[in-house]
Amino acid sequence: MRSNARMRALLRETDTTGLSSQDIPPLFREVVERGWSMTPAGGRVLTDLLPETLPDSFDRLAEETTVNGRGMTDYDLPAATDERAPLLVRRCLAYVAACLRGAQEHFGDTAVKSYVSFSFADTDEALLTSNVTFCTPLPDVRPYIPDLESVTDAAVAEFSAEDCSRWP
Repeated sequence: MRSNARMRALLRETDTTGLSSQDIPPLFREVVERGWSMTPAGGRVLTDLLPETLPDSFDRLAEETTVNGRGMTDYDLPAATDERAPLLVRRCLAYVAACLRGAQEHFGDTAVKSYVSFSFADTDEALLTSNVTFCTPLPDVRPYIPDLESVTDAAVAEFSAEDCSRWP
């Protein structure tokens, strides 16, 4: 796992014991269950997130992150950050682990990575929110989050299937 200092602190503060599909909100569980597909351009995308018409993308990385990226469901979580953060982190990690395992089974490799970010919404409530996306890093394309370890305005991490092996 590659991450910045804010993400490492957030992960240290979160108990991941017993992490399971029950931590994943129902709509995201459906995404996991529908599995993965490949676009005509070779993009690895979650089947349930594929739009009827694929957006025009500059490259395969942009196509994958556009299709696969979503904010994690959080409307049902408490507003207080100390109560909200562990629940939101667990949701994201369980979703990431399930999707990356599915990608590994479907594609037969561990090339798909997940990028997770946590930041405070630019609203009056300033609630902690999160975003999760999946993409396949390409050697000739700029990384999804360049210099990830140096990001200071959010907690960010890149997860691989291997990183998720410690979670059931």
